[in-house]
Amino acid sequence: MGKKFFMLGLLVIVGLVVAGCQEKAQPDDRLKEYVDLWNDKKFEKMYETYLSSSAKDTYKKEDAVKRPADIYEDLAVKELKVEFKKPKEEKEWDKEKKAEFPVTISMNTLAGEVSYEETITLTKEEKEDKENWYVDWKPSFILPEMEQGDKVGVESITAKRGEIYDRNENPLAINGESFDIGIVPKEFNDSDLDKLSSLVGVSPEAIQKELNQSWVQPEYFVPIKKLPISERPLALKIIELPGLYSKRVEARQYPYGKAAAHLTGYIGKINAEKLEKLKDKGYTAQSLLGISGAEEVYEEKLRGQSGQRIYLTKEAGEEVTIAEQEVKNGENVTLTVDAEMQKKLYEQMKDEVGTAAAVDPETGEALALVSVPSYDPNEFVLGIAPDKYDKIYNNPDKPLRNRFYQTYSPGSAMKGITAAVGLKSGKLAPNKTFEIKGKRWQKDESWGGYEVVRVFDNDSVVDLESAMKFSDNIYFARVGLEMGADTFIQGLKDFGFGEEIPMSYPIEKSQISNDGKISKEIQLADSAFGQGEVLMSVVHLASAYGGIINDGTMMKPVLLKEEEQGTWKDNLLSPEQSQLMRTNLRKVVTEGIAGKAQVAGKEIAGKTGTAEIKAEQGTTGKENGLFVSYDQKNPEFILAMLLEGVEDRGGSTHTVQVAKKFYQSY
Repeated sequence: MGKKFFMLGLLVIVGLVVAGCQEKAQPDDRLKEYVDLWNDKKFEKMYETYLSSSAKDTYKKEDAVKRPADIYEDLAVKELKVEFKKPKEEKEWDKEKKAEFPVTISMNTLAGEVSYEETITLTKEEKEDKENWYVDWKPSFILPEMEQGDKVGVESITAKRGEIYDRNENPLAINGESFDIGIVPKEFNDSDLDKLSSLVGVSPEAIQKELNQSWVQPEYFVPIKKLPISERPLALKIIELPGLYSKRVEARQYPYGKAAAHLTGYIGKINAEKLEKLKDKGYTAQSLLGISGAEEVYEEKLRGQSGQRIYLTKEAGEEVTIAEQEVKNGENVTLTVDAEMQKKLYEQMKDEVGTAAAVDPETGEALALVSVPSYDPNEFVLGIAPDKYDKIYNNPDKPLRNRFYQTYSPGSAMKGITAAVGLKSGKLAPNKTFEIKGKRWQKDESWGGYEVVRVFDNDSVVDLESAMKFSDNIYFARVGLEMGADTFIQGLKDFGFGEEIPMSYPIEKSQISNDGKISKEIQLADSAFGQGEVLMSVVHLASAYGGIINDGTMMKPVLLKEEEQGTWKDNLLSPEQSQLMRTNLRKVVTEGIAGKAQVAGKEIAGKTGTAEIKAEQGTTGKENGLFVSYDQKNPEFILAMLLEGVEDRGGSTHTVQVAKKFYQSY
């Protein structure tokens, strides 16, 4: 028993000795703890545990807790960093009542970086019978030069969006104006509602919905419809109605409208999903951004960077700038397209469903990219009526679909590429002939009921020239089989199949087959004359034929004028083989099935193609007609055109005729 009391007494004595030896709290240690909390934005604990009595008497809790949290959120503060270095020389703080230390405060804000120095004073106080050091807090800990009663302001200067021009400086997308048509309710006659509806193309219900918004007052201007500046006569007619007014407001304009809609795209308000992804890049709920086309693809160049200024307004009205980020207007973008050529091509195609690409074979520059049917981007950017949008969206011909981006079966247009692969590989001798009788052929009985069918049986002894002129499926099926799958596949890879198209404007990559392989003879035969599972875009098709006629050098397709031109693929053919192909392509028009492409004053050459979209052989289905062509007299561009649904309009001959009208107009 006595032993236990002895041990307990010893522990008490040791505890008193240790307690007596504990160091008193030092101000630099306290400040270190406070700064750690500050960097973590734990303002509540900073206030409750570390603020001096005088600071709490001078400032309310919300001044030191809620206000900094709110300000930092409003100013999008990130990377808050408060740095404090302990003094090198030790000081006997026991004799001091106050201690001062320099700190550096830095942060990133929506207006750029803010960095400044502050002196923090700590006061020694006794609380609950214990002495400790406490921070004399002040508003300048939130922002530099901030005092009690100051108001924090943010000024935003919107950057001007860059404009889009064609190669000849014709405007494709520019910053212009529109008429904002609106109603002042107290002056408007309800009896004019139907007339107004008819004039602006907005339903009476939709107009009434705008007038019934909670913010509307009798004397307020209530916007109803935006009209392009070109619609000035209509705007004047509308404002003749009592209570109707118009204002000029800034608006994006697309001078070539439907002709270049899929190329330019349009801008619109950011949606919630995109805002979540882009909010760190300065976008807000009010931001406009590219929704499609070049407006979307070149968004980073076009958008610019809005200017921001964070400032304090003193009680006397003086403003003190805390941080400022200068406005950077967006860059103008110049495309390689010829807008007038684009317009003429669209005019010939506007009643069709299809697409076309014109590409310079020597530079790779895209001169025209057309998709039809189209839509007017001006309507979309000004606010298209819901019923009109629904009509466009539900149109079975899909006007919103960008067809020059997509891949299609090339049909017999593939035969020029197959011929080039065969010639380059040495497995196709141009003078070699196949004896072909009738319109149907199969290799042997292993093909079962499947046969290759040709349209014309003009020749029974067929060489490359004849096969090109009359688009002989059987000849090219046999050429494919003689080459073999490995040679054929490698040849297509040499032409860029399976690769991303090296163009700043995204285009779907072409495919050899769904899995990139050709494992069966029938698939090889079909692929060689453009059926099977081969898919190409018109951009790639035009580029590939550019390589065929350009002595075997295929250039990278280019859309941005500033982009460096360069070779995509070379050695596709020798100069002699290229000359042979040029001769045969011209004979397709002068002596072959594309005779209707003849144009006075021009030497049109090319290759037709009909792609059958059907479930199985022997059935009927949709047909796409293709014509890849150029003027040998002036080979400034290769034109690849594809028109859908030509099965009852002469097949590819219909496409030939549409292309001819373009050549006549250009």
